[in-house]
Amino acid sequence: MGSKGVSEDLLETLGDFTSKENWDKFFTIRGVDDSFEWYAEWPDLRDPLLSQLQTLLNLQHLHLLVPACGNSRLSEHLYDAGYNSITNIDFSKVVISDMLRRNVRHRPDMRWRVMDVTAMQFEDETFDAIIDKGGLDALMEPELGPKLGNQYLSEVKRVLKPGGKFVCLTLAESHVLGLLFSKFRLGWKMSVDAIPLKSSSKPSLQTFMVVVEKELSTLLHQIISLLHNSSLHCNSKQTSGLHEALKNENQIREKYSSSSDILYSVEDLQEELKKLSQGRRLQLTLGGQGCSLFSYRAVVLDAEEQSDPFTYHCGVFIVPKTRAREWLFFSEEGQWMVVRSSKAARLIMVFLDASHTNASMDEIQKDLSPLVKQLAPAENENGAQIPFMMASEGIKERNIVHQVTSSLTGSIIVEDVVYENVDSELSCIFPSRELVFRRLVFDRAANLVQSEALLKDEQLPIKSVGETGRKKTNSSSKSKKRGSQRRNGGNFFPLSFFYHGYVASSYHTGIISGFALISSYMESVATSGKMVKAVILGLGAGLLPMFLHGCIPCLEIEAVELDPVIVDIARDYFSLVEDKRLKVHIADGIQFVREIASSEAAQVHGKSNNSSHTESPSNGSSTASHVEIVEATKMDIVIVDVDSSDPSSGMTCPAPGFLDESFLETVKDKLSEQGLFIVNLVSRSQAIKDMVLLRMETVFSHLFCLQLDEDVNEVHFALKSESCIEDSCFSEASHKLDKLLNFKHPEIGQNIINATKKIRRLK
Repeated sequence: MGSKGVSEDLLETLGDFTSKENWDKFFTIRGVDDSFEWYAEWPDLRDPLLSQLQTLLNLQHLHLLVPACGNSRLSEHLYDAGYNSITNIDFSKVVISDMLRRNVRHRPDMRWRVMDVTAMQFEDETFDAIIDKGGLDALMEPELGPKLGNQYLSEVKRVLKPGGKFVCLTLAESHVLGLLFSKFRLGWKMSVDAIPLKSSSKPSLQTFMVVVEKELSTLLHQIISLLHNSSLHCNSKQTSGLHEALKNENQIREKYSSSSDILYSVEDLQEELKKLSQGRRLQLTLGGQGCSLFSYRAVVLDAEEQSDPFTYHCGVFIVPKTRAREWLFFSEEGQWMVVRSSKAARLIMVFLDASHTNASMDEIQKDLSPLVKQLAPAENENGAQIPFMMASEGIKERNIVHQVTSSLTGSIIVEDVVYENVDSELSCIFPSRELVFRRLVFDRAANLVQSEALLKDEQLPIKSVGETGRKKTNSSSKSKKRGSQRRNGGNFFPLSFFYHGYVASSYHTGIISGFALISSYMESVATSGKMVKAVILGLGAGLLPMFLHGCIPCLEIEAVELDPVIVDIARDYFSLVEDKRLKVHIADGIQFVREIASSEAAQVHGKSNNSSHTESPSNGSSTASHVEIVEATKMDIVIVDVDSSDPSSGMTCPAPGFLDESFLETVKDKLSEQGLFIVNLVSRSQAIKDMVLLRMETVFSHLFCLQLDEDVNEVHFALKSESCIEDSCFSEASHKLDKLLNFKHPEIGQNIINATKKIRRLK
């Protein structure tokens, strides 16, 4: 190990290399002048070590630290080589006293302190270089685990200046390399070299020099290997082990560098996150066994510079499981939107999952509080409170009426809710009671309410509604052959139970407002005694078709729904009723339009591929299992009102296929000359909105748009006609639409007319 060797008696004296008492005894036996060198000696170390120090920026005034110095002469040689600002620390008071006496006259500027390397008493970023000769190896007793080594390297990272170097002289055993490589993975440059042996001494084990340089970044660098076969004078097992460790670690780093989904640990980011770094985004894991009740996935985002001062240095935004796949929280673009609205310099977005289902928000916040404090920037160390934020639904009471799983849609929920606040016009219409709304929600997009109906029966409180729903659930599982009996039974809500003269969704109001663009044409059709033909792709709970059926008598509606389970829910839980002006087809909406377009000359009765027909109810409605077109004529209005099965794609509505250029061309071909195409678009991504506009511009000559719900919902309108309504005629067109509408409560119709004033021309 050193040129003088070490007797077996002395090694037995040491025993546990992490024991201060054992080291005190060891140094007492050896005496002040009997220095002991672990691994290589100065003649071998001089050139490679000095070459590393000479590359440091602050060369004239380098502050060096030699931890676990023992009685090695390493720091004395460095002092004599011109590096006078050296601090030596060791937890053995015996050796520090001996070394101080040995150097006080000849090296007066050298500092010696009794100190535990795992808990250093230095300020952050004190040293330009730290030179460890066997210290880490001594702490890494295999039977004791990595705890002490981990604490020591955390201190090294803390007290080293940015741009500084940690030089670790080690035997490079696998358990030591495992910690060393992982600890300095993020934001550090690392190289590995072997110490060439110039002295006559031939130790049985090779000494390696691992050098890490501190960067203020979150980059991952490949480890540079400077190893040369000619410099290795050790057994093949040691050499092959090091090469294998290097290969494995560089593969890990390559994977990290090529992926944006890597989850770091708090330990990885401990030093890097002390300072804000504008525009930085990192994913990490929080908590876990031994430090919290739960573990969490989190994203740390440092805001970009803004003109107004931040309200908070650090904030926490909790994303519930039901919203985790929503584009606003799932995508990077959406997350940066949340950061800007939070007005926090650093936002920690925490995602809840199934493991947190039974925990209250108070429990979650209490569990998270100590974890997020570790991630707060240094500017927050004045004790400022870290606010917890979470999107509120504004719901006072919720009761699940029905829950079913569909092979096409997944988990589907029908629920009754009471809101904290309701629209003012509803308060006027129903002033004497608390309003209950029935909602249709898909688990795949739990924050998107597919449909919402107002329950108007004042005799049935919300909890009784839930009980009725449970009775209904049992009966709905019976044989399809008893369909007509089921629908006439006492467990089903009559049409009068729902107020179909009101649409809760503002985008439904927006869709209907677009009818003003063809109101002159609709008026002429109605005057001639004919019907305006509309196709709605996407049924939901059937509320939009039922609303249109009730308020526009000249409208003949065909609704298309892919999932038969949704059709059953619309009938059984939302009182959808079909008649000669309202028909429902179970079919793929895109295929439905294409089959219409290919069958203009003849009547078509489509049959589903290898699927059975849904039995027609006894009330005479004509639901078909695929496509049943009584008369192949042009459509006057086509409405796309479907959600996407993948909300993380950035487009919540519609499914991407409904905006393919080929489908848009098919729709245009099938529209009458005065036809209107309407799409409900839900996306927060400007890139997606631009893409949609570009595709529609390619196909249609005239485009209009209505923006709703704080820029999330946009209703797009396209006209087939080459001629187009002039801006000066909008007021007259709105008036004609108003005359076509038939409402029991005029104030509801006024919302539609008001929305027409917000429609803007795009092309």
